[in-house]
Amino acid sequence: MTEAVLTLNAGSSSLKVALFPASGDQPMVTGLVDSIGPNAALKLKNERGEAIAPVPGDMSTHAGAMQTVVASLRRAYPDLDLVAIGHRVVHGGDRHTAPALVDAAELQALDALSPFAPLHQPHNLAGIRAAMESFPGVPQVACFDTAFHRNHPWVNDTFALPRSFYDEGVRRYGFHGLSYDYVSGELARTAPQLAEGRVVIAHLGNGASMCALQDGRSMASTMGFSALDGLPMGTRSGQLDPGVLLYLMDQRGMSAAEISDLLYKKSGLLGLSGLSNDMRKLEAAGTPDAAQAIDYFVFRAQREVGAMAAALGGIDALVFCGGIGENSRLIRARICERLDWMGIEIDHQRNAANDRVISSEMARTTVMIIPTNEELVIARAARKAADLNKSNQL
Repeated sequence: MTEAVLTLNAGSSSLKVALFPASGDQPMVTGLVDSIGPNAALKLKNERGEAIAPVPGDMSTHAGAMQTVVASLRRAYPDLDLVAIGHRVVHGGDRHTAPALVDAAELQALDALSPFAPLHQPHNLAGIRAAMESFPGVPQVACFDTAFHRNHPWVNDTFALPRSFYDEGVRRYGFHGLSYDYVSGELARTAPQLAEGRVVIAHLGNGASMCALQDGRSMASTMGFSALDGLPMGTRSGQLDPGVLLYLMDQRGMSAAEISDLLYKKSGLLGLSGLSNDMRKLEAAGTPDAAQAIDYFVFRAQREVGAMAAALGGIDALVFCGGIGENSRLIRARICERLDWMGIEIDHQRNAANDRVISSEMARTTVMIIPTNEELVIARAARKAADLNKSNQL
């Protein structure tokens, strides 16, 4: 039998999958169902980068996409035996500080958090339901983006609202926790002295945030109650004066649904540039609006590095990850160019080569690139939870 762990990251119209051996960190299969609906397409490849032909199937829903993925994997590995399935779940609320096994009761509890993450949570849970249907009896393990931030000091966790709101869950949760978990772990493995100090991790991609870590623990994050706060993103606004929302309601007559659509899907780099949410396209465009969108992204990133460093009382390392952070030499260089007062100075040759350490030899603050791997974090957590579950049943 081929024992393996399956990881699922269900989005609004996509399903990202990876198949890991029961022991080992190199995925056997990676894949993506894109544009779930009538035009959905499934792409799978093995560990050698070779395409795996998918089985034809109805992928108009998350459940259908899941069944198609399963059928394709079973054809590629006829003796496949799944020991656990790990799921990315954006919101774990204030009670989840670690991954959790999911049963019907837990699924109901997680569904109650959907109002806190309306554009993410329902799709994450749809992936779990589809997996439960396809693999009855296989442990389903939820891995939460919020769990990494649950040890924030109270002042970084609250808003200046009446206490009753905090008690009912209106507080700063922070997100991208799976990415921060992996990057902080890699930093501890490869540069333990830095990991014990004051580190700011910049997860820059279509979703973007920063996290301030002291001795590997999250102390502050740019994202707060929702995945909208902080940095501008591909289509999300980032930080916004609440008065803007009042204006949109009172003067423009916009409904909550219309404002949500504006802030989540029509703002950020796309809204500023009027062109694209893809930083690569903006860098190549050369238009004034594209240039201003980049300028704003860089400016906000510089501000947030300063804010995260202030929360730590200083900074020893700045680490870039995420699609933009790992690949855009321009954005990394521009963010760092006005941070010399923090001891940040990059070596432009190292930056151009995408070296792991891109700071200059004389810099007081180390600047690094560590590619993130959320799927591996999920796979490891799923294995551990499955092992514990098995031990408890013995």
